Amino acid sequence: MVTSAAFVAIMLVGVPIGLCLCLAGIVYIAASGNPVLFQSYPLQMFSGVDSYGLIAIPLFILIGEIMNGGGITRRIVEMAMAFVGALRGGLAYVNVLANMFVASILGSATAQVAIMSQIMVPEMERQGYDKTFAAGLTAYAGMLGPIIPPSVMFVVYSVLAQVPVSDMLISGIIPGVLLTVLFCTIIAVMGFVYNFPSGARMTPRERLMTVLRALPTLSIPVVIVGSILTGLANATEAAAVGAIAAALVGRYWTREFRFSQVPEMLLRSGIYSAIVLFLVAAAAVFSWILIFGKVPQEVAGWIQSVARDPVTFMLLVNVILIIIGTVIDGVPGLIMTVPILLPIATEVYHVDPRHFGVVVVINLVLGLLSPPVGLCFFVAAAVTGAKPGKMFMVTLPFFVIAFLMLIILSVWPTLSLALVN
Repeated sequence: MVTSAAFVAIMLVGVPIGLCLCLAGIVYIAASGNPVLFQSYPLQMFSGVDSYGLIAIPLFILIGEIMNGGGITRRIVEMAMAFVGALRGGLAYVNVLANMFVASILGSATAQVAIMSQIMVPEMERQGYDKTFAAGLTAYAGMLGPIIPPSVMFVVYSVLAQVPVSDMLISGIIPGVLLTVLFCTIIAVMGFVYNFPSGARMTPRERLMTVLRALPTLSIPVVIVGSILTGLANATEAAAVGAIAAALVGRYWTREFRFSQVPEMLLRSGIYSAIVLFLVAAAAVFSWILIFGKVPQEVAGWIQSVARDPVTFMLLVNVILIIIGTVIDGVPGLIMTVPILLPIATEVYHVDPRHFGVVVVINLVLGLLSPPVGLCFFVAAAVTGAKPGKMFMVTLPFFVIAFLMLIILSVWPTLSLALVN
């Protein structure tokens, strides 16, 4: 009880979540009257990051930096425009499809929203779309980032759950593509109701030339996902090869990547990686404290009194995680929930840990688009000047369809496990 009160008090003061977890551990040890536990404290932090799979995180982040600096993102947007730009609401389709392609390289919702808001929102506004809708759509399309591989959140979950990183990345492919299709369906309906503008038509020759210009950029996700699916490389090795592929495409095809940019890219990648890895180290301490205090057992007892079967359990988890995701970012949300809920899911209800991971990640990402915080909306607002509250209301159908897909995914695990199995 003292530890919980200390954790909530520290978090409300505004201390970063990683430090909250570490300080809560210190409070627990001090309150337990067992100072010997302080000797295990640094060992638990070190063991949390002593994992080969975590090397994939800085590599995936570096791929995103190279892709953005090398003009690859813009080529992907142009290719999406060639496919669907002439349809009613064409630029809205382009927004979603371009985000899907970028998601297969970048893997971070907030980073993706920041990048794509700069590219897509001004162009959509210029063609007659409401700025609030354009910014909100970009925020929802950005949630594909942590679902379609590569994904930093899947890597972190893999370490926490002790499951292969490759399995988790593959598990996100079908849900990510399905969510893209559902978003495009919503755009088609809204385009008919609100008479969205149609984009400029390209001649067959212009369309072909645009696709050919962008085609080599698709070698990056093909290398990453293909090497994992074929078993030629694990996730970490695939990330390393993907970084090389991104550098080669940016240097010799788009010719916008310069080696003088590398030190700055490495610095940004290192800073973001350090933040994520510190959270993982803090998670190890937090998990250790939870197990020592028998918190999972107590939570399991309460959940078992409410949920009698796996489906009911998964639906209950959806509600719990959506609420948590509204106030806590994705990776910290994983760190706080997985050590408690995963043992219950696997040992009591026999839920596949890979399926459970996909549901957890999508829940927490959807929480990034939910009031009262809605971090992705605030990122889009910072870039475009739109109002976060209005964004949520204008794009509410996307929230509803994403939540319905989450329920379907919870009931039918085949959607996430088909490719893995």
